[in-house]
Amino acid sequence: MFFWLTATLLTLCACLALLWPFLRGRPVAAMQAEAHDVEVYRDQLRELDRDLARGTIAAAEAAQARAEIGRRLLASDGALAGGQPDSRPQSRLPLAIASAAILAVPIVSWSVYVAIGSPRMPDQPLSARLEADPANSSAAELVARAERHLAENPQDGRGWDVLAPIYLRMGRSADAATAYRNAIRINGESAARQGGLGEALVAVAGGIVTDEAHAAFEAGRDQDPADARSRFFLALARAQEGDAAGSLAQWRTLEAELPPDNPWKMAAAQAVARADEISRQAGPDRSSGGAVAEGDGAEQARMIAGMVEGLDQRLRESSGTVEEWERLIRSYMVLGREADARDALLRGRSAMGEQSAEAQRLVAFAQELGLAEAVR
Repeated sequence: MFFWLTATLLTLCACLALLWPFLRGRPVAAMQAEAHDVEVYRDQLRELDRDLARGTIAAAEAAQARAEIGRRLLASDGALAGGQPDSRPQSRLPLAIASAAILAVPIVSWSVYVAIGSPRMPDQPLSARLEADPANSSAAELVARAERHLAENPQDGRGWDVLAPIYLRMGRSADAATAYRNAIRINGESAARQGGLGEALVAVAGGIVTDEAHAAFEAGRDQDPADARSRFFLALARAQEGDAAGSLAQWRTLEAELPPDNPWKMAAAQAVARADEISRQAGPDRSSGGAVAEGDGAEQARMIAGMVEGLDQRLRESSGTVEEWERLIRSYMVLGREADARDALLRGRSAMGEQSAEAQRLVAFAQELGLAEAVR
């Protein structure tokens, strides 16, 4: 009841504020103008009498001018005293239109609110929304529906196949890796499943091709030697292992063989361009092959560091997820940059909220990596 009383009072105040200019009658400025006109006309009559006394105007002309000035004086004096009696009937129609328009806004809005937005309507719990038509559900509700279905039917391999790439696109890399493992366990190996598992593991590791991810990509390539995703990440693994010349050759081959509409063709082209840029920065005495000679790991370290710095910059601009902060901390530890790992841990705790469950998970993760002293 208090809500409705407050809303009604505020609505009435807003309507009166809008109607006040139409209800207040003649504006003060208009009244002041009328008074000024009366004084002017009286001065004109006095000036006319002086001109007539001096003989600078004929009597007939003076009488005609006096009549005109007198007529204007009477009109202004009457409007000032009577408050524009002639104009008030003409103002009723605009006042009625303005009143109807202003009052229609709260009436219509309240009617719509009572029909579809009444606070008396019960809450719709998540379970009810999950039972609704999928066509009317949001992406988060669809994922929640799939998660509930798989919790009840964990052996549904097709469900894991559908959910795994969705997790990967949403940035839930750890969940994607779990989903891919379940799909492989139930449905068996395939290039798409093994490649997806490897990509999810690389994302969890902050761009580093770990041993498990490497094995997944090799299994994907065994299933389909032409699988572009597995070939791309196996080339990245060679670069991270120090074989930059071999990785560059694989990326160039991949770029040349893939059709223009394949997204991994663009990824391979970007990797080649990045390697060429490193080659140019390394010095004019190296060719593009020699710049990435086998055994020279400086360029590869720079490539990996560039990936990690990109993730770090993105997390500085947005709070990110706990999985992303874990990837960043792990990446810095892999690169041997323990001070940066500590800094990432502190920033991640602050972004997640010092007392939140995500922050506590981040602390436990850091302790597993040997950063216990950073969280005391």
